[in-house]
Amino acid sequence: MRQRNRRQGRSGGKESRDRWMITYADLITLLLIFFVILYAMSSLDTQKYKIVTGSLSDTFKSGNPVLEGGNGVLDGSKGTEEAAVPGADNGSAAGTGSGQGNSANDASAGTAADSQGGGTAEHQPSARELAFRDQEAKLAALMGVITKYVEDNNLGEQIFVADKPQGIAITLSDRFLFDAGKAELKSPAFPALRQLSGLFRGIGATISIEGHTDNVPVAAASVYKDNWELSGARALSVLRFFLDNEGLSPGTFQYAGYADTRPAYDNSTLEGRQKNRRVELIVLRQLQEEE
Repeated sequence: MRQRNRRQGRSGGKESRDRWMITYADLITLLLIFFVILYAMSSLDTQKYKIVTGSLSDTFKSGNPVLEGGNGVLDGSKGTEEAAVPGADNGSAAGTGSGQGNSANDASAGTAADSQGGGTAEHQPSARELAFRDQEAKLAALMGVITKYVEDNNLGEQIFVADKPQGIAITLSDRFLFDAGKAELKSPAFPALRQLSGLFRGIGATISIEGHTDNVPVAAASVYKDNWELSGARALSVLRFFLDNEGLSPGTFQYAGYADTRPAYDNSTLEGRQKNRRVELIVLRQLQEEE
């Protein structure tokens, strides 16, 4: 009797020691199921995806386009409703189908009209945007006319036109306008300046006349004290031509002399100094594009 109880105690202890394997097996099984689910979710059935997308595409293509006055998908649903009552009387079926179709058409037309009206209101340009577009059109036309004039008269070495952020810049070489060290306009420059004055007359923008020199000091016998006076006098001579000879409005212009403080080229070379001696006429942009 005592031996049997002792045998039972030994077997119960062994069973309690192996119980952790049950928990471990359950954990491994759950992990396996978890990873199987993850794999299943990450896999895409390409065939089924193509079937679904194709079905949706056919559905949306079945009706007339809404923007062209049609009903879009509603035509397809209308045909389905009529086919769903094959045993009904033709007159009543036709009447029912017609009524549903008309109400659907009215709703569709109303929705389309509302959406179009809303779109027009949202994209209606502001007065500032319209003014900006008009300004840009005038500047583009001005640049085109001046470029053609320069090409037709072989003035490519004397007049340069560029579209800069501040406006359309028309650069006139000092050799084209003045004798060396002087600020009186030469007569060969008058035709080009008259052409520009005709374009400036209706441009509706401020024109900045800016004189520039190289970094070589003025001659000792010059009537000008330094390059500041020379560059300012040259800009003023061009301004006086537009005001006195062409009768343009003084409120259209502004002028300044910058001496050699704003070089466009390298002053260490003869060619660079020649290009730096210039007068720039900048048709300024009055408006900036709205963000």
